[in-house]
Amino acid sequence: MMTPGILVEHDGSIATVTLSNPEKLNAITVAMWREFARAMQDLSAVEDLRCIVLRGAGDKAFAAGADIEEFARVRDNVEQGKRYHREDVVGALKAVDECRHPTVAMIHGPCVGGGLEIACMCDLRIAGASGRFGVPINRLGFAIAYDELAAILPVVGRAVALEILVEGRVWDAKEAYDKGLVNRVVPDERLAAEVDAAARRIAESAPLVNRLHKKMVRRLAPLPLPITEAEIEENFAYFNTEDYRIGYDAFLNKKKPKFVGK
Repeated sequence: MMTPGILVEHDGSIATVTLSNPEKLNAITVAMWREFARAMQDLSAVEDLRCIVLRGAGDKAFAAGADIEEFARVRDNVEQGKRYHREDVVGALKAVDECRHPTVAMIHGPCVGGGLEIACMCDLRIAGASGRFGVPINRLGFAIAYDELAAILPVVGRAVALEILVEGRVWDAKEAYDKGLVNRVVPDERLAAEVDAAARRIAESAPLVNRLHKKMVRRLAPLPLPITEAEIEENFAYFNTEDYRIGYDAFLNKKKPKFVGK
């Protein structure tokens, strides 16, 4: 079995960061979240870099969210959950968001949950026709963390964000494009060439201007009021619900959950 991890490759002024856990459709482990954050921070500091491409290993998936099978060990209660989401996951998302260099997500297949959050933090999202998008965590009985919702909301807006979360449906690439979630969709066989062409156009542009434009867009994006401690506690209270245990058990046993609302 291949050890899950993060791969970093360089091609001149372009770097490629690969989420590698292909046996689980590149589901992201705790160790991968932390390694990914370090890789993005390190790359941001490389002065002669011009563009970073983010992708999943192989051509079956970008990332099928977090590795849910390890939740019983790493996020099984409120305190673990807060540490996992507010430090590990959000640390990785911030590393993408704060990276000085333009980032391009190259999306094959499932791009859901934490995978979608990573993609939304990228500056461009280019998908193959096989792309699938969503955050179906309401089927598992738990809520998205505030900081992670903040990754999706600016990209798609209130109406679409609520559709993603409340309906829990997974969209195809065309619907994702129609709703503004991805910048363009191409046939899978053309995806690598399309992303490479976009990355090279970025790399050939003035790097100081690209960095400034990223900074300006972040500056003008609307900022919410700081989240209070009471809101954080409410956010993670699902760990103490019966529905969370029902949803998690149903996922592990490949059954349809029957939620009871308590």
